[in-house]
Amino acid sequence: MTTPATPGPGRPTENSMRRALKRARDGVALDASEAAVLLQARGEDLTDLAASAARVRDAGLEQAGRSGVITYSKSVFIPLTRLCRDKCNYCTFVTVPGKLRRTGHGMFMSPDEVLDIARKGAALGCKEALITLGDKPEDRWPEAREWLDAHGYDDTIAYVRAISVRILEETGLLPHLNPGVMSWTDFQRLKPVAPSMGMMLETTATRLWSEPGGPHHGSPDKEPAVRLRVLEDAGRSSVPFTSGLLIGIGETYEERAESLFALRKVSRAYHGIQELIIQNFRAKPDTAMRGMPDAELDELVATIAVARHIMGPAACLQAPPNLVEGEYERLIGAGIDDWGGVSPLTIDHVNPERPWPQIEELAGRSRAAGFELRERLCVYPEFVRRGEPWLDPRLRPHVAALADPETGLARPDALPAGLPWQEPEDTFIPTGRTDLHRTIDTEGRTSDRRDDYDEVYGDWDALREAAAPGMAPQRIDTDVREALRTAAEDPTRLTDAEALALFHADGPALDALCRIADDVRRSVVGDEVTYIVTRNINFTNVCYTGCRFCAFAQRRTDADAYTLSLSQVADRAQQAWDVGAVEVCMQGGIHPDLPGTAYFDIAKAVKERVPGMHVHAFSPMEVVNGATRTGMSIREWLTAAKEAGLDTIPGTAAEILDDEVRWILTKGKLPTATWIEVVKTAHELGIRSSSTMMYGHVDQPRHWLGHLRTLAGIQRETGGFTEFVTLPFIHTNAPVYLAGIARPGPTTRDNRAVTAMARLLLHPWIPNIQTSWVKLGTEGAAEMLRSGANDLGGTLMEETISRMAGSSYGSYKSVRDLVAVAEAAGRPAKPRTTLYGEVPDERRQTAAASDGHLPELLPVLD
Repeated sequence: MTTPATPGPGRPTENSMRRALKRARDGVALDASEAAVLLQARGEDLTDLAASAARVRDAGLEQAGRSGVITYSKSVFIPLTRLCRDKCNYCTFVTVPGKLRRTGHGMFMSPDEVLDIARKGAALGCKEALITLGDKPEDRWPEAREWLDAHGYDDTIAYVRAISVRILEETGLLPHLNPGVMSWTDFQRLKPVAPSMGMMLETTATRLWSEPGGPHHGSPDKEPAVRLRVLEDAGRSSVPFTSGLLIGIGETYEERAESLFALRKVSRAYHGIQELIIQNFRAKPDTAMRGMPDAELDELVATIAVARHIMGPAACLQAPPNLVEGEYERLIGAGIDDWGGVSPLTIDHVNPERPWPQIEELAGRSRAAGFELRERLCVYPEFVRRGEPWLDPRLRPHVAALADPETGLARPDALPAGLPWQEPEDTFIPTGRTDLHRTIDTEGRTSDRRDDYDEVYGDWDALREAAAPGMAPQRIDTDVREALRTAAEDPTRLTDAEALALFHADGPALDALCRIADDVRRSVVGDEVTYIVTRNINFTNVCYTGCRFCAFAQRRTDADAYTLSLSQVADRAQQAWDVGAVEVCMQGGIHPDLPGTAYFDIAKAVKERVPGMHVHAFSPMEVVNGATRTGMSIREWLTAAKEAGLDTIPGTAAEILDDEVRWILTKGKLPTATWIEVVKTAHELGIRSSSTMMYGHVDQPRHWLGHLRTLAGIQRETGGFTEFVTLPFIHTNAPVYLAGIARPGPTTRDNRAVTAMARLLLHPWIPNIQTSWVKLGTEGAAEMLRSGANDLGGTLMEETISRMAGSSYGSYKSVRDLVAVAEAAGRPAKPRTTLYGEVPDERRQTAAASDGHLPELLPVLD
């Protein structure tokens, strides 16, 4: 049954309505077909539906400690620009440059215009600056591009960020940002300047976007898949996010129900949707849809009630009060708990013909329905109380100045006042378990998981469901013998089908594959096994990114959390130099208090103390974090890092370069496209990198193949990779394994196949294939040297990440240890530099004297 969301034939049967209403009354989970039936409830059926929805809402408010409370946000509406690249057929907010010029307006509101509104709002007690604008106007309108260039902004998002900082500093209002479709990187740029953001999903009905004449046809940003991705990226980025539906634009009841279930899926997966707006379509003159009938009040009431049943008691539901002709009680009776933003100063620029109600009137009408009207902030109280990672440290003072610490709602007596927007002070104070690099081998970790294990990683049940399809193995029909023949003759001619067959090889076929890979290795780099005398320095393990494979990350309050001072980082580099190191490898958690310039300070600290030390540091995730926190482009940030002393970057944070797998492994890490962008940009700037792949979790050989093909393609283009590093998944303390989703790491067969296929698929582009003694142990590493690898990595001196995950192979190897691994494989060993060059004699002699490791119990100076 496909029914248009307008009155008429095709109504559900009495039996189906009666059955669905009973399930709603009984609190039984509805499916999409039952929701579509209930969306058509009218008359007594609608009264019944609304009553059960209201009971669900009341239970949620009681659980939240807000029984009988309905909220609103006292706001000002700032239409930053009315230009847009989309062409929605119902919109009057958007205009064109010519009309703006004729009415004396600029392409964007100027900072003075914005701040004038914000100051007036602050004087009236408003606490929210609702910044709304069209999607990426510079992509369509040259005039917009010219304005941004003239004012020094790379794009619209850069201006949104800059004006948000000024609002915070000069008025104290909290920006709530609605800039339309945002990328994952856009969220990283804007999160430090706004406690909340939003974008209406509107509908998941693709036909309304794809078919000519549809309300969203010709609007690239209204494709449902794109908008759902934005909601997911907001959740991954821990951004409190507002979304919702626009009903009555031509969708069917089934499509409306599907849209609600899509919102529920995102909400459950990331716990980041702070409210849902159910907005009724109202036709406007001078639009293509001016003749379309308005969504009737019963439609709105039924949708609110069904949304309440689907989203559950903890959800916050809002309906705009200025679009319902004063029928406030019916909306309250259907299950809303919020009126949204209401302004005593500015109009609703999206619906300018419909003024906001007076707050006093709204309070009275709410009271008549049995509810007390209370003011909230733009960020909902649950997120105010949650704090990190949902609120950036730079925003905490601004939110705290306006929020009741007990309820998270707005303090009635609080008047906004500008506060500095700045990085936290004293970011390099040593804290926590700074001796973890030594005691991890003797005392171990305090517990096998973080205290916030059940909340920080998202919904485990949703992840299990998402992971299942990707973990299903494929049937392989290709002849393995023929594939082996191709590999032996010319590995560059291996087809994807042949490569997949070889990835699945076992027994004698696997032995033959490893022999072929080892022959290729011998012909390319010879028999010498290389290694590097290096020290790992993990300067902090405080991180809120939410990687589900990572057992290293801690909250700042966890027993195993630590942060090093700059002097401690420099001391460790000096200690490494004194025992013959040529490199320090430095990476850390995405600590919310560390400014984007902290990475520059770390590189400078090492170079100032040990000028000859090669600084191999900062994963692509850290690069993006630094760039977005400083407001710099990736290229600008990398250039500045290079000037500060950065020599090369590790190609970690890659995991599997396939977002199907990636979003199971990690909640908030950078997507594949951004990882590639960082690495390519670094190579273009002369900053070379390693490349890596972590495998053996929720992946399959087809993902390994795609990953290696991607790396080979980058290398053909840039030539910037120094090596490829295999990183077998260490499962023991990994959250995704503890949740029963991931496999317990790769098998020996997997390790041999991956090493051999890396040698073949990356030939001749990446000549150096590194195996990990940290993850495989001595015998395992020696086996990989017989399967195509030629490099053992480094002495490390301290290794915390794999040991926190449960690796049992220690945290350092001496030079003699590494030479012994090579000898176990029947090969000679040779030290190298980061770029696989010759090690100076002085460094060789110093390393030989110390055997390349630190003296026992060498203290780390505070």
